[in-house]
Amino acid sequence: MKDLTMEKIVNYCKQYGFVYQGSEIYGGLANSWDYGPLGKEIKENIKRAWWKKFIQEERNSFGIDAAIIMNPQVWVASGHVASFSDPLIDCKACKSRHRADKLIEDFTEGKETGDGWDNKKLEKFISDNKVPCPKCGKSDFTGIRQFNLLFETHMGVTEDSSSKVYLRGETAQGIFVNYNNVLRSGRAKIPFGIGQIGKAFRNEITPGNFIFRTREFEQMEYEFFCKPDTDLEWHAYWKQKCLDFLKEVGLKEENLKYRDHSPEELSFYSKATTDIEYKYPMGWGELWGIADRTDYDLSVHEKHSKTELRYLDPETNEKYIPYVVEPSVGVDRLFLALICDAYDEEEIAEGDTREVLHIIPSLAAYKVAVLPLVKKYHSEKALEVFNDLSKHFMTTYDESGSIGKRYRREDAIGTPWCITIDDETINNGTVTIRDRDTMKQETIELSKVIEYIKERINF
Repeated sequence: MKDLTMEKIVNYCKQYGFVYQGSEIYGGLANSWDYGPLGKEIKENIKRAWWKKFIQEERNSFGIDAAIIMNPQVWVASGHVASFSDPLIDCKACKSRHRADKLIEDFTEGKETGDGWDNKKLEKFISDNKVPCPKCGKSDFTGIRQFNLLFETHMGVTEDSSSKVYLRGETAQGIFVNYNNVLRSGRAKIPFGIGQIGKAFRNEITPGNFIFRTREFEQMEYEFFCKPDTDLEWHAYWKQKCLDFLKEVGLKEENLKYRDHSPEELSFYSKATTDIEYKYPMGWGELWGIADRTDYDLSVHEKHSKTELRYLDPETNEKYIPYVVEPSVGVDRLFLALICDAYDEEEIAEGDTREVLHIIPSLAAYKVAVLPLVKKYHSEKALEVFNDLSKHFMTTYDESGSIGKRYRREDAIGTPWCITIDDETINNGTVTIRDRDTMKQETIELSKVIEYIKERINF
């Protein structure tokens, strides 16, 4: 859809029950969002699709579910306590706070990201180019200071340094500390992968753009362990697999692109990092990161935990610390991309438009809607059909308003098929089934409806 704005998407999501403002009756909480009935269903469908593609269908792939609160030494070892930070800068004029690198990225429309720049280089660019404050338009900033993103809390009855723990800033560390457990219990052999889906928390300086950047979010993270000399080949493999997955779940190819990190952007431990970016209403933004993390993670955990995390190659008897390729995608960002990509306002006749969500059937919140043509005469049979279909699919039922208005409501929330129950259903055992995308209708036997829908859910 042309000229799709984030404001329109936010309003759409709230109106139909995809995403609500968090704690809304209390005035909300900055950048806190709750998923409503439809959003929850789509989110779960996204996670199921990822799990199927990356765990179920990948040979030598294992899934785990690690704890959110971990021993704080995990975060010391990983470097998060010392260096998991953003460059914080304040506007002297209006006192608003910003990430210095994001100021540069927005100012240059993505041509410069500031990734990997030290404070001195960031400050010089902002000063030399008179980068303005987004709030007041002036260019008068303080120096940069680093702001740690980990949320701190305390475990136990006392609140002192000995009881300090952290909400995890990423799900990956739960995989790394369980590397030996999976290796042993799964009888895994290199190469193999471990994946998990779960919540992560980052005390972002400037969250925003709806659910694109939030302090509480969900990750689908995968760590692929391989021989040190094969890591770049596997990095290329996962780049392609991730892009293919995004196209399979319905994202348009023209709205996706790779962005390979330049040498100065790379983390000190990374040999290669690629972002798959999506063209959101506010511009191109990172959707999926694929990083070659070398042996950094297992090495630091081996050193700090004093536990051997080396792999014994059964063919060569060689011991080594595996290299890791990490494809990591945020559930919320993928949800947002899918909604933006699928949403449309179609002109179907002169002066008549419809709101429609062209989301693929396997991800749709409801697969089918059951609609009695006339409530008085057909609702009993329609409820019987609903009860049968709901054993197989997420099914909705609507008997309010004209049949045309009910079709429009289902189009707007992305329901792929509507089944109308009428006299023919009662007398002849047939129903009218309507396709969301084509709006074409056909008559089929009621007994064949389940098979009809299953054949068309293609993921």
